[in-house]
Amino acid sequence: MKAIQLTVNGGAYKVFCPEDITLLTLLREHLHLTGTKEGCAAGECGACTVIYNGKPINACMVLAMEADGAVIETIEGEAKDGVLSPLQQAFIDCHALQCGFCTPGMIMSARALLDENPTPTRDEIVHAMEGNLCRCTGYEPIIRAIEQIAGGAQ
Repeated sequence: MKAIQLTVNGGAYKVFCPEDITLLTLLREHLHLTGTKEGCAAGECGACTVIYNGKPINACMVLAMEADGAVIETIEGEAKDGVLSPLQQAFIDCHALQCGFCTPGMIMSARALLDENPTPTRDEIVHAMEGNLCRCTGYEPIIRAIEQIAGGAQ
């Protein structure tokens, strides 16, 4: 067991954890933030996407030890005081989710894009979302949801 310190959704944490667990396991099993999903455990599907020091990453591909000192944002930090963010609401309004399993990762990838570029083109949105797989929506509603708020209040 080793102690690491990190900031998750604005809160400071000191966690004792095994050295061989992933950031995904740390978030889900040690911090009980279960919104981040494990899909493939191989960095291919994007279900476990979180924002790590300002960049979207697959939490299944990062060891928890590597996150020592990092600033992490998960889907649980997106809503504020029980109110969905405009991005979350856009996903609902545009029917950009069905089963919902991929949605947290999709939203975190979209959040990272919009934080870096508040007015992305359609091509930039498509490129930013390429690492996130969805078996239900066909992607068009997801792209529309991001376009709906691009350049607006987020």
